[in-house]
Amino acid sequence: MLSTILVIIGISTVLSVIYYVAWKKGHINDRDKDLIPDEVEDVIEDVKEAVEETKRRVEEVKEELKDVVVATKEVIEQSKDVIDAVKGKKRRGRKPKNKK
Repeated sequence: MLSTILVIIGISTVLSVIYYVAWKKGHINDRDKDLIPDEVEDVIEDVKEAVEETKRRVEEVKEELKDVVVATKEVIEQSKDVIDAVKGKKRRGRKPKNKK
């Protein structure tokens, strides 16, 4: 148990030293000096932008689907009128405009 803890502490110490040396030598860029590499911050920012874009697109798709549902219902209603016209019933739809 104690040896496992010492191994974990040793590995984390070695990784910390490697990170610090790479940071000081300029291999890891850190413009704002918060010890988080700029590459990581850029990736996180890109992911946030992608999530926002995806949310926007999902909302637009939802709106379009609502429009499609409304249009489909209208088509179904009008197809019933076509069936009635084939059976010989009078037209129930909109009346044609009077031409002057």
